Amino acid sequence: VHGEASTRGGKAPTGARFRGRETGPVEHLCPSMSDLEAAPAAPEVALPAGPPAPEESPTSNLAGTTSQPAPAAERALLIEKTEEVAASFSAPLNLAVEDVNDSSVTLKWDGPENVGPSGLDGYVVEYCKDGTTDWVTANNKPFLCIRYTIPNLISGDKLHIRVKAVKDNAVSQPAFLHQPLLIREILEQPKIRLPRYLRELYLRTVGDTINLLIPFWGKPKPQVTWTKESQPLDPKQVVIRNTEKDSVFFIRAAQRKDSGKYQISVKILDEFEDLATFDLLVIEKPGPPENLKVVDTWGFNVALEWNTPQDKGNADLKGYTVQKADMKTQQWFTVLEHYNYTSCTVSDLIIGNSYSFRVFSENPCGLSEMPAVTKNVTHITKSGIVYKPEKFHSRDFCEPPKFTQPLIDRTTTQGYATQLVCCVRGFPKPKVIWLKNQREIQEDPKYLVHMDQGICCLEIRKPSPFDGGIYTCKAVNPFGEASVDCKLNIKVP
Repeated sequence: VHGEASTRGGKAPTGARFRGRETGPVEHLCPSMSDLEAAPAAPEVALPAGPPAPEESPTSNLAGTTSQPAPAAERALLIEKTEEVAASFSAPLNLAVEDVNDSSVTLKWDGPENVGPSGLDGYVVEYCKDGTTDWVTANNKPFLCIRYTIPNLISGDKLHIRVKAVKDNAVSQPAFLHQPLLIREILEQPKIRLPRYLRELYLRTVGDTINLLIPFWGKPKPQVTWTKESQPLDPKQVVIRNTEKDSVFFIRAAQRKDSGKYQISVKILDEFEDLATFDLLVIEKPGPPENLKVVDTWGFNVALEWNTPQDKGNADLKGYTVQKADMKTQQWFTVLEHYNYTSCTVSDLIIGNSYSFRVFSENPCGLSEMPAVTKNVTHITKSGIVYKPEKFHSRDFCEPPKFTQPLIDRTTTQGYATQLVCCVRGFPKPKVIWLKNQREIQEDPKYLVHMDQGICCLEIRKPSPFDGGIYTCKAVNPFGEASVDCKLNIKVP
């Protein structure tokens, strides 16, 4: 190998090292454009198998500085290929600031219009202070997300920010913000968004779970304070959880003592504050009315009076429900509903009947569990008339047996079952006896006897000529007896 060593490093070289390459097509790794601009010489390129190439000899001098070979043709080829890859995709679009505070800034953007068939490797975010040209890379390696937060910034700095797309070690044209960005928390006055259902009286029942979400906004993060009637909340009864955007008010099992006016305060820097209040009323069913009594009775009418219940269930009463019950049926019927007075008149009662009355109290939670009931039964009478009921003679249903449908003479074929049917009535239920030629039929499996609702049936299974004759049905009870008969002929086929 022949060649002249270069004199890079300011001193004469003292030796040479030789490096060979395998045969095969020449392929180069494409560095980024910034790397190409900053490097004094082309980097070493790993070449796979290809045709033989002349060996290159990096040289070293006395100062220990190693000179790298960088032929002009190879450097031009690297730059040309990098430019071809960079030209195959465009810059990111719509770079904008999503959020900024005293130590970080959050950016968002859209992907390039043209990314090529193989897609992107990711994005690189860079920034520099206003008035300088020292660009700092915010992320160590490319990422594919189109949203990024730059941390650990200094409050008060003005920064220029740009985003580049990366593909095959090539970078696109950068997307810039239109103007320098001031790193400072944007002050946003606090505002509470009280839900609509809390703008009026909020009613809940004893034992209910109360879970309220109160959203708000403000920057920097507001300080949230809850009070009840200007006093701090009891953490054992009410649980408060605060985030940057909302506050959760939670009571596991509401009690009547939880009723009151609650206030939420959202404050920023002790300068800006917003307040919101809502009224919570925890109610339960009221107690029964007191001292229910019958004041007067005349004709078909009864006058009732009572007093309001001692316990109204922590709510205003909506009225009373008055009911009556006839002592014969013991069934309660509503006379008045949502009645707002403590006295009433019950009319259209039936003379001769006795009645009891009861009254329920009602509030928004419902009717009282127990009613107030009159102590004595009220009997409705008509003065001056004495009712003399006639004597009632109960009907005597007893009667002797009587056949309403007699037996009918029949002719049947030998071997085919036949039935003899008649109908009888009588009370008490008569006893039925079947006879053949004046002899009682007793426990003969050839005969099957049925009786249902006064219908008497004698079934003869597979009759033979011997079974022909006179059949009699006799009905007997304590008041008499009756009988019917018929003739059965057996025909031999």
